[in-house]
Amino acid sequence: QEFRRVFFLFLLKIICSLILEAPLAAQSSAMVSLHLVPRLIALLLLLPGRIRSSSPVFNSLLSDLQGDPELEERCRDLLRDFGRRYESYVKCAVPSARPVRICENCHIQFEMLRVVYNNISSDQADPENCRDSLLRADRLMLVYMLFQNLEDVWDVAHCSQCLSGDGLSNITLRYMAKLNQSLSCFESQKNNHSELCRVCRADYKDLNEFYSIMEKNQTLCIDIEDSMNATRRLWSKDFNCSFPREETVPVIAVSSFMLFLPIIFYLSSFLHSEQKKRRLIHPKRAKSNNSLMNIQDKHS
Repeated sequence: QEFRRVFFLFLLKIICSLILEAPLAAQSSAMVSLHLVPRLIALLLLLPGRIRSSSPVFNSLLSDLQGDPELEERCRDLLRDFGRRYESYVKCAVPSARPVRICENCHIQFEMLRVVYNNISSDQADPENCRDSLLRADRLMLVYMLFQNLEDVWDVAHCSQCLSGDGLSNITLRYMAKLNQSLSCFESQKNNHSELCRVCRADYKDLNEFYSIMEKNQTLCIDIEDSMNATRRLWSKDFNCSFPREETVPVIAVSSFMLFLPIIFYLSSFLHSEQKKRRLIHPKRAKSNNSLMNIQDKHS
């Protein structure tokens, strides 16, 4: 049995050498290799399972057959780098889901992932270009789909509106400073809500006004929107605070005017009609008096 084992391993090594080491340029050698493939498969099936599992030749051949011979080593490196960057971004994004801080915490990881993807999808027409091998080689196009999904999330969050260059924009940093100032005031007065409404009114009002400016300038991202909504819930719902907004004064004035407008209209119409009636009465009386005088003159 030991002899059979040694013989099978020796024969397998010779056949693998013929297949793997044959010159690709020699057509005759390639034809010999192709003819030996079915015999090699049959031989591998006849080998005992213990020999197959313990044979380094078999394991080496299996790893060669499982790999993609058309994929360049540079493309393999890019694929591994994409996997690492993708994992790093997901590990950052998931903990930043609530409260939403994906733009603030994960913009570095996303930018690094985008750089790797741009290297893969480069339009350079050289032999080592990896775009077709990694992005278009199959129907699934997994690398493309993975990056596209993350990019869609990034676009929906409007993260680019909060960023400038390699970090947060100046207006975003100013908003963060005002937000922290308001939250610090809330924290210092959280045990006395009535005093909190009075002491923190100015900071909260300043934060609201600055947020309105950012909204008009379209410099909001999901981080800022979520933090502002949470702060407004604290102010109105948890602390039960409120303050009259300046724009409510003209609204109340216009509403009051519109409410009394029908009353003024009908009152003016009534007064105008009464004056017309009074003017019409005088000529009729004068005419009737003249007629009466004429009748009296005729009788006389």
